[in-house]
Amino acid sequence: MTIVIKNGRVIDPANGLDGPKDLLVYKGRIKALESPGNISFNAGEKPSVIDAKGCIVCPGLIDMHVHFREPGFEYKETITSGCQSAAAGGFTSVAVMPNTNPVNDTRAVTEHILSLARTDGIINVYPIAAITQKLEGERLSEMADLKDAGAIAFSDDGRPVMNNELMRRAFEYSKMFKLPLIQHSEMLDLTEGGCMNEGMVSTELGLKGMPTEAEDIMVYRDIALLEKTGGRLHVAHISSKNSVDLVRQAKSRGLSVTCEVAPHHFTLTDEAVRGYDTNTKMSPPLRTIDDVEAIKEGLRDGTIDIIATDHAPHDIADKQVEYQNACFGIVGLETALPLSLKLVDEETLSMVDVIKKLTSTPADIFNLKAGNLSLGNEADILIFNPSLEYSIDISKFHSKSKNSPFDGWKVKGKVIHTLVKGKTAYSENKNQCSS
Repeated sequence: MTIVIKNGRVIDPANGLDGPKDLLVYKGRIKALESPGNISFNAGEKPSVIDAKGCIVCPGLIDMHVHFREPGFEYKETITSGCQSAAAGGFTSVAVMPNTNPVNDTRAVTEHILSLARTDGIINVYPIAAITQKLEGERLSEMADLKDAGAIAFSDDGRPVMNNELMRRAFEYSKMFKLPLIQHSEMLDLTEGGCMNEGMVSTELGLKGMPTEAEDIMVYRDIALLEKTGGRLHVAHISSKNSVDLVRQAKSRGLSVTCEVAPHHFTLTDEAVRGYDTNTKMSPPLRTIDDVEAIKEGLRDGTIDIIATDHAPHDIADKQVEYQNACFGIVGLETALPLSLKLVDEETLSMVDVIKKLTSTPADIFNLKAGNLSLGNEADILIFNPSLEYSIDISKFHSKSKNSPFDGWKVKGKVIHTLVKGKTAYSENKNQCSS
């Protein structure tokens, strides 16, 4: 199938493109990128034409931190529903965390996830394997076998690796395989029983807090081990001011450390918990305005490399309980783009920078053949209207779960088309590019 995308503003940070271009997709790959009106194709061809006037055309977004729950927790999410949610949010590639049942700590589970993605998915799915067997933090997983099966990184996300010696060995082994370790940074003895950020708000609400020091100490430890062993460290869902500073200092010393931030951590503070809405409960928790401002500065100066959602679907029964008993986590794939575009409106980042943190930079960190519009590449493409206003409606989410604190929020930035390998993975009922 031949597709012509015309009249759009093409932004491709990897190739330094930002301007009006027409794009030709042929047999699932990008065949041409020309000035408006200059696309040519074979005589007799009748290409499908997408008029992207008023819209931005960019590489499909990449989310390096999602939970699709399959195998084991299909009542919350499946590979199928997770991919549909991702496509609706403009994502064409995602990396799935290993805290499934069974845990992704063996070749069989990794291959099962990839098989499900091939048969049931509509986007690219990359498995992240466990650092330790069964996420128990006691014995390393078979890293070589997992890499060979298709794992692109290692993480015990949801639980940190508490044992210092084991984490040191994990760095040493992962260095041999040239894959990063992704750490959920939390000292569990400091957060046990906690359900929100420790501070004035938690005291007023009578809820046990989770201090920022729990994150900071773990980030410091991992950087210290990284400096000794080499390898690569990726700090997941960074949320505290001091942790951002620690990563900044480590980078200044030339260490191979990267980090991500989730949109909720630069959008909300712990003040959002005052209504006891369990959809504001996540780990790490929502922090203070000082932490949010530090995160925004980290995004500006490049300390924070990428934006990742930590998409964590939960059934309604997991959230309709007392705040302290509710599961941690929110869905994020279908709200990430408009929330990230708020950074553009407030001049924290440029449009190009936001797209870069959602496309080419995660591709570079995790060595993916994605995140750009280079000729010959698979046509993973997002078309979105940056100025179209709408209200977030969780009842319309494609995810099986609806646990989001952003229901009813008025936002700008609407996904119009998501193409994966030149095929439509998501499309609005009508073209809204010109609005």
